[in-house]
Amino acid sequence: MGKRILIADDLSFIRMLQKEVLTAGGYQIVGEAANGREAVEKYRELAPDVVLLDITMPEMNGLAAMQQILAIDAGARVLICSAIGQQSMILEAIKAGARDFIVKPFKPERLAAAIARALAD
Repeated sequence: MGKRILIADDLSFIRMLQKEVLTAGGYQIVGEAANGREAVEKYRELAPDVVLLDITMPEMNGLAAMQQILAIDAGARVLICSAIGQQSMILEAIKAGARDFIVKPFKPERLAAAIARALAD
């Protein structure tokens, strides 16, 4: 059984692309969320090995969701995958606890490598 991943993005086609890349890499997608609030709820429920979060989502953005997830589990492995690639946003995410920041559109090998690194920590 592969490592368990939770994917959170408000765009279903992005979740589908991420799911294809990660399942091809041997990972198990245990849940999907369309907003930050749902991501936090699913983290509590599923306790995945890694969470992949978009920043710009309705109800609660990815940075706020990451902070809540890290409050639940300080050891949570959270990666941000977002089209918002400004240096300041990347630094803010990393300082707040993200293990990595993948800029969309992402290359499949970049996503897979980021997940592998997060799991190696």
